[in-house]
Amino acid sequence: MPTATSTTSSTTPWFDTAVNGYLIEAGALDIHAGETIGLVIETRCNYFASLAFPQQVEAGLRVAHVGRSSVRYEVGLFAHDAPEAAAAGHFIHVYVDRHTRRPVELPAALRAALQPLIVPA
Repeated sequence: MPTATSTTSSTTPWFDTAVNGYLIEAGALDIHAGETIGLVIETRCNYFASLAFPQQVEAGLRVAHVGRSSVRYEVGLFAHDAPEAAAAGHFIHVYVDRHTRRPVELPAALRAALQPLIVPA
C-alpha cells in the first residue's frame, strides 16, 4: 500500500497519493505526459481518530465502481501500524482527455490495473 504524509488536515492529498501512487506503480497513469488524466469530482471522508503531520499515514485502497469514464475509489487511512482506520471515505475520478478535458473511455491499461482492487457487488 502506498504511504503518504501531508501538511494539511484535508484528506484529499492522502486519497490522491494513494490512488495515483497505485496507478503510477501499475504503469496505468502518466501524470506528466499521458493523454488521459483523472479529475476529482467528488470526495468524502469520515474521521474516527486524529491524523496529523508529521505522522506517517498508510492507505488501504479498493475500487467500488467502474463506469465508462469514471471510477469510485474507497480509501481507508491508518496511522502507521494501526489495526483500525482513523478515517475512511471515497474519491471519484472522471477520466478525461488531457487537452480537451472531455470524458473518455477508461484506457485498457487503467481497467487492467483496477481489476485487483475491485470489490464484488
